[in-house]
Amino acid sequence: MLSSRPRCLRHPLRTAGGVALAGVLVLCATPATATPPEEGWRPERPPLSTPWTERVGPDNALPEYPRPQLRRPRWRNLNGEWRYAGGDTPPDRRQRLAERILVPYPVESALSGVSRHDDHMLYRREFRVPPGWGQDRVLLHFGAVDQRATVWVNGSRLGTHEGGFTSFTLDVTEALRPRGNQRLTVAVTDTNERGAYPLGKQRDRPGGIFYTGSSGIWRTVWLEPVSPTHLAELNITPRLEDESFRMTPEIRGGNASAVETVVTRPDGAVVSRTRTPAGKPVRAPVPDPRPWSPGDPYLYGLTVRLLGPDGRELDRVDSYAGMRSIELVTDSRGRQRMALNGRILFQQGLLDQGFWPDGLHTPPTDEALRHDLVQTRRMGFNMVRKHTKVAPKRWYYWADRTGVLVWQDIPSLDSDSGGTNGPPSPEAARAFEREMTTIVDQLDSVTSLVTWVPFNEGWGEFDTARVADEVRDLDPSRLVNASSGVNCCSSLPDTGAGDIYDDHTYVGPGTPEATAERAAVDGEYGGLGLLVPGHLWPGDPHAYEMVDTREGLTRRYEELGRSLIDAIERGGLSAAVHTQLSDVENEVNGLMTYDRRVVKPLVERVERVNEAVIETGTAAP
Repeated sequence: MLSSRPRCLRHPLRTAGGVALAGVLVLCATPATATPPEEGWRPERPPLSTPWTERVGPDNALPEYPRPQLRRPRWRNLNGEWRYAGGDTPPDRRQRLAERILVPYPVESALSGVSRHDDHMLYRREFRVPPGWGQDRVLLHFGAVDQRATVWVNGSRLGTHEGGFTSFTLDVTEALRPRGNQRLTVAVTDTNERGAYPLGKQRDRPGGIFYTGSSGIWRTVWLEPVSPTHLAELNITPRLEDESFRMTPEIRGGNASAVETVVTRPDGAVVSRTRTPAGKPVRAPVPDPRPWSPGDPYLYGLTVRLLGPDGRELDRVDSYAGMRSIELVTDSRGRQRMALNGRILFQQGLLDQGFWPDGLHTPPTDEALRHDLVQTRRMGFNMVRKHTKVAPKRWYYWADRTGVLVWQDIPSLDSDSGGTNGPPSPEAARAFEREMTTIVDQLDSVTSLVTWVPFNEGWGEFDTARVADEVRDLDPSRLVNASSGVNCCSSLPDTGAGDIYDDHTYVGPGTPEATAERAAVDGEYGGLGLLVPGHLWPGDPHAYEMVDTREGLTRRYEELGRSLIDAIERGGLSAAVHTQLSDVENEVNGLMTYDRRVVKPLVERVERVNEAVIETGTAAP
C-alpha cells in the first residue's frame, strides 16, 4: 500500500548574502492514492534551470546511443514517459500506476516530473519489439539504477541488480510474447545513507558538501538485438611501447571461432587487420602510432567481428580508442613524477561532482555533458577528477574527444563509516568492493581515464593497501591514488599504498613532496566562492573562502596559481585539482554557476595561469 504522505524536498529561503527569510521553498508532490487522477508527464520547475532544461521531453530524453565504445546499428531507446508509483513501502505490482515519470531522470529531479524522494519505486511501460528482430536474442540494458532493482517482463522475473553506479544487462528473449505489446516493470529500493551501498555525495538531508539524492533509473534504458553468440565487452588497452591495442573480448555464447579486428584512422584508412582465435587475447598492431594527448586527442577507429567456424560473421561492433601510456618516471632528483606517453606532463585539473540542478545525477542533454568538458579545456585545464560518482559512458566519450584526462573516484560509502569512525559493516564493505570491481571492468577501455581513486578523505575507508592492490590487479595499466586527502580527514595512517601521495589543503595549495616511491599531488585545493544573484540554489551558500567580485575571484585564482608554481618547484608536484568546476547546490565555489549560465572568473586570465602551471610542472627537473 502506498503512503499518502507528501514526500518533499525543503530548502530554506535566504538572500544571496545568506540572511534567512521567513519561509522555505518546498518542492513536493503527493504519492499516488487509491483513486488518483491520471495525467501525462509534466516537468516540475527546478530551483535553477540550465540552458538545456526546456529541450527535455518525452521525445528528447537523452536519445543518443549510450555506449560509444561498443556500437551496433540496431537498437531501441526506452527512455521517455513511464508509469510510476512510489512511497515508504513497496508499491503493489498489480495496481494501476497513475503517476508519470520521465526516464532516465532521477525521481528527486525536476525533469522526472516527480521531484521527491521515495524509498520504494515502481516503474512500468509497454514496448514493441521492432520487426526483423525475430531471429535474434533481445537484450535489455540499464545504464544505472540506484540502488537495488528487480526487473520483470510480461510478469516473468528476470533478475535483480544491486549498486547504483554500474550498468547491467538482461536477456529478455524467453519472456517476450510472440507479437504485440510487451510489459516491462522495474521495482527499485533506494534508502541513500540508510542502506549499505556506495552513494557518493547523496544524502536524505542535503546540506554543506552533501547533496540531493538521485534515486531510481538515472541512465538510459534500451533494447538491442544480438546473435546468440556475440561480443559483450572489448576491454581495450593501448600499448604505446608495443605499438598495438590489446583486447580481451568477452564473448557470450559458444559458437565463435575467431575475432577479426580492423584498426582505422579517422579518415577510414586501414591501419591493420588481424584475426585471432576466439578466447585468446587480441593484439591489433598500430605501426608508428600517433599518441593521444590533451593537446592532440587523436582516436583510432576499431571494427571487431566475431566469426563462426565457417567464417560467417556472427557479430560486429564498432569502437574506438586512443594510443597513450600513463606511468611514473623518475626525475633528475630521483623523485617519482606522473608521465603521459613517456614524458612528464603536469595535470592541472578541476573537481567535477557531476550534478545538475534540473537532472541531479543525470545531465539534461548530451550537449550539456559535452559543455562541461569544453569549458574545462577553454579555461586551460587538462584534467578532471570525477568526484565520488560514475558518469554516463557518453561523458567519457566526450572526455576522449576533447582531450581531458580523467581521474575516476570509486563512489564512497557513507562518510560516517570507515576512516575516522571505524570500518564499515561487512555487508557495506562487500558492496563497495563488488561495485568497484564492476566499475573498473566497465570503464577499462576509456582512453582518457588515467588514474583510479578508491578512497576519498577516509569516507567508508577500510583495508586501504589491500583495496589499492586489488585495483592494480584489476587494471595494471593505470595509476592508483589509494587515498585522496590522506593528510586531512581520516585517522587511518598513510599506508604508503598506491602510486600517489594526495594532499587536500583549503584554501591551499598544499605543499607535499614527491619521493622516490610515490608521486605527490594536490588532490583538492581552492574552494573560492563567489555569489552570483539569480543563479543560486535555495539555502545557505558556503565556500572555503568568499570573494565579492569577478575581478576578486580572478585575482585570488592568480595568487593560488603562483603559490602552486612555488609548490611544484620545491616539491616536484605532478598534479593539482582545483575545487571546483561548478557550484553544486549550496556549495558556491565553482568556476561556473550551478546552472552553467555564468563563468565566474575572467577566462583568459585563468587560462594564462593554468598554462604557466602546466609549463612549470612539465619542465621542472
